[in-house]
Amino acid sequence: MEKLLIFASGSLTGGGSGFKNLIEAMHEGILHAEIVGVVSNHEHGGVREKADSLGVPFIYFPGPWTAEEYQRIAKESAADFFALSGWIKPIAGLDLDTSFNSKTVFNIHPGPLPEFGGKGMYGHHVHEAVLEAFRNGKLISSEVCMHFVTEEYDQGPVFFRLSVPININDTAESLGLHVNIYEHMYQPMITDLVVTGHITWDGINPGTLDS
Repeated sequence: MEKLLIFASGSLTGGGSGFKNLIEAMHEGILHAEIVGVVSNHEHGGVREKADSLGVPFIYFPGPWTAEEYQRIAKESAADFFALSGWIKPIAGLDLDTSFNSKTVFNIHPGPLPEFGGKGMYGHHVHEAVLEAFRNGKLISSEVCMHFVTEEYDQGPVFFRLSVPININDTAESLGLHVNIYEHMYQPMITDLVVTGHITWDGINPGTLDS
């Protein structure tokens, strides 16, 4: 069984629901991986609280978010795969000669990619931008996307897309809650397909994506 390390920023007062959902999926046999820990940039935030309550090793990563530090954490964890689940810091140090690389690091994103990705496009920022486009007639729904990670924000090949309906009365908060339901529903199953080798790419050429 492959080992999985999760990166989840959360906040000082909450967050980490995706991480908790993956832990529950592991215990239920939906996710066939050993989750070896969770990383957060908040020492005593919501992710730490959930990790402690679930008995999952917690790694505090306050920065600097350099190649050396990412590689150190990856090596010390002995993980085979790395799931970004609400991790909002830049990724560095991806190296195909190590376990921490663009074939093994993947992310979940709460909006259509690549149009609503990039630096600063996370959480409510995504939902606000999607709603503005919806009201301007540029799209009719949002999406949950999962993709492999490169060192450019949200530019790695997308291997999962799920359309999420938008209600005409939605706010960024209500759309976010709706998207989150679908994230929790599908993230464990799609993560399982990655860690069991059913979704792959060579880490270089998006054309090699096999999903």
